[in-house]
Amino acid sequence: MTDVRAAIAAERAELASLLTDLPAPQWDPPSLCEGWRVREVVAHITMAYRYSLPRFLGNLARSGGNFNRMSDRCAKRDAAVLSTEDLLVSLRDNVNHPWKPPGGGYEGALSHDVIHGLDITVPLGVDRRVPLDRLRMVLDGMTEKNVKYFGVNLDGVQLRATDMDWTLGSGTPKSAPAQDLLLFVCGRTI
Repeated sequence: MTDVRAAIAAERAELASLLTDLPAPQWDPPSLCEGWRVREVVAHITMAYRYSLPRFLGNLARSGGNFNRMSDRCAKRDAAVLSTEDLLVSLRDNVNHPWKPPGGGYEGALSHDVIHGLDITVPLGVDRRVPLDRLRMVLDGMTEKNVKYFGVNLDGVQLRATDMDWTLGSGTPKSAPAQDLLLFVCGRTI
């Protein structure tokens, strides 16, 4: 668990550093999350640090119990009212925050941070490669059930990373760098 917590802190710190140096206009282009700009993704990432449990549950209830609907509404609302600096401070001040998604554990928190970091950096053309040890932790947690959640069908396909020993599925091999495969299994369109 110590390794995972250290990986989470490092991922958040690196993202905060990258965002600190991001010019103001770069907070408004679209991310890989459909309908969200960079600022909505950061608002979403930091929601876990800014929302108390009662506030979270109230927003979830107002969204009819639909977490995706709640996340979208809250990310858009928060991105509209919080400044770039507010969002940065929330991320920077919480690199060691113990948040973990329900049922996902610390591995789920790392996945959340890595995937959403890529949602920001890839469309901006930022040349950042997630360290392979972090990618391994995230990819090792991927199952065909996770992939189906994102609407990806791996029937008859085996994904193979070209930069580490990792595969998922069975069938015709499709090879790419691990980071690109992670985005693919998460349903991201590049």
